[in-house]
Amino acid sequence: MAVETKKFALEFEKPLVTLEEQVEVLRAKAKEGDEAAGAELAARERELAERRAEIYANLTAWDRVLLARHPNRPYTMDYVRRLIEGPLEFHGDRLFRDDQAIVCGVGRFRGRKVVWMGHEKGRKTADKIRHNFGSPHPEGYRKALRLMRLADKFALPVISFLDTAGAYPGIGAEERGQAEAIARNVLEMFNLQVPFVVAVVGEGGSGGAFGIGVGNRVLMQEYAYYSVISPEGCAAILWRDRAFAPQAAAALKITAQDLTDLGVVDEIVKEPPYGAHRDYDLAAELLGDALERHLAELEKISGDELREDRRKKFLAMGFFEDGSRREGG
Repeated sequence: MAVETKKFALEFEKPLVTLEEQVEVLRAKAKEGDEAAGAELAARERELAERRAEIYANLTAWDRVLLARHPNRPYTMDYVRRLIEGPLEFHGDRLFRDDQAIVCGVGRFRGRKVVWMGHEKGRKTADKIRHNFGSPHPEGYRKALRLMRLADKFALPVISFLDTAGAYPGIGAEERGQAEAIARNVLEMFNLQVPFVVAVVGEGGSGGAFGIGVGNRVLMQEYAYYSVISPEGCAAILWRDRAFAPQAAAALKITAQDLTDLGVVDEIVKEPPYGAHRDYDLAAELLGDALERHLAELEKISGDELREDRRKKFLAMGFFEDGSRREGG
């Protein structure tokens, strides 16, 4: 089912706007019985389909970043409502407060009990403020850790949805141990003895994403991105000008295909034609099929093997050279 959302055209989609408007006008006239409009409609629809296919076949890394940030793109709770039966959300970190930039809970995913978690940005203005636009405070990571420990205790698989521009960098968050909270989560995720599948469904921003992203399998939707820093942040550092963000996006290798080639991502999950924001139900079905397939494989592995598999996966992502030893030194 396609989702009715307010129309929004990304920069690279703007050449399509006039064609889309023409198609809508002709479609309305054809419904009223205008035969001439009906004949012209077929030609315009064909032209629109061809032009759209051409544009989407040649997307740049920056275009994909814009798609990942599309205001109508499905968020974590959109997937949870479609994939998790009887989702029960947990609140609070039992230390300070409930941070709603990270949502998590328990439920059933296609017949199996699971722990689910993810970043939530919020759709309307009030929701965006309540969820802090998807940028977690340390309490969000500690809440997620509480659920991870619950999963480990009761042998429940974990599904994690990544979609954040990054952890919140405010003074309060730093005072309450933002860096420690993320580091603690990373350490403990490596020691979990349950299947852990991660899905990058929008923005995978830096440690903010990685704080709930150490999985046995990392899946990534085709128009999402995953990066150690935002393109704008990289551009500000290297070029001292955020206007160079498109160049930074290309250099960072942050697209699903780039990261699959580099061994960071295990599978690219197809989206509905021209983006997940065009059909939430189909996007959830495609993602659900991939999640189910990987969980089924991981459930055959023992706890110790799962932990070792996770460690080997991330250790294999990079290499270093020790230059401290030199001949004659």
